[in-house]
Amino acid sequence: MAEGDYDAVAKAIAGILDKPDYDDGSIGPVLVRLAWHSSGTYDMKSRTGGSNGSTMRYDLEGKDPDNAGLEYARGFLEPIKAQFPWITYADLWTLGGVVALKALGGPSVKWQPGRVDYVDEKNVPPNGRLPDGSKGQSHVREVFYRMGFTDPEIVALIGAHNLGRCHVDRSGFDGQWVPNPTRFTNTFYKLLLHEEWHEVTTKAGKKQFMNEDEDLMMLPTDLSLIRDPTFKTWVEKFAEDKDLFFEHFAEAFAKLLELGVRRGPDGKAEVNVIKHAHI
Repeated sequence: MAEGDYDAVAKAIAGILDKPDYDDGSIGPVLVRLAWHSSGTYDMKSRTGGSNGSTMRYDLEGKDPDNAGLEYARGFLEPIKAQFPWITYADLWTLGGVVALKALGGPSVKWQPGRVDYVDEKNVPPNGRLPDGSKGQSHVREVFYRMGFTDPEIVALIGAHNLGRCHVDRSGFDGQWVPNPTRFTNTFYKLLLHEEWHEVTTKAGKKQFMNEDEDLMMLPTDLSLIRDPTFKTWVEKFAEDKDLFFEHFAEAFAKLLELGVRRGPDGKAEVNVIKHAHI
């Protein structure tokens, strides 16, 4: 395969998504989560973290409890990396999320290659930057504002919960958000608004919410979207209009995947070196 043939990489990723013995038969949702988590460590003020560098390869980030289970996603993509050794992990992980999202019925997301892989762990961002599902809207805003997102972008990005499920042995939460967790739709928002949610405690001691039939779940962060008036306005808009949601999600997800990427004139990312203070 010719070096730089990203269409060939995308086609190869699409070819491995179906996996009957994993979760609900697709690795797509966990690839979207990998792209999300590898990018969502960005801090706008210090300009550290983000998708550039693929720092989840190092234990400090890879073994962050918030990334539990993503070793599976990284492992699923290793055969693709072996097939196309010229692609960086940082590009592979983000492209994997874009390909998976589209294959699962979601929108096309603008994606650009050129990310680099950092050669050591000097640039690994500190743990604790990703959203904590057990908290409410003030935490949600703190985390997303740190990355530079607006309220409608926040609500759109949390719509990634239209895919996948929680595992009690990973996050402590348990269950799926929507009836079909391998199909990207706006069902998440409809369920938030129209189901009756009651609080339960998982086997790991985490508080979450279940619907009346107890076959679907929501996290405290999810419920915060309908307890906050501004967030709820966007939940209602996205529940009513799938095309509007897809438009907002595609733009916000593309922005997310570019966090931490400062490109030179050739489009390639510049190495971001964290400057540690000398005390």
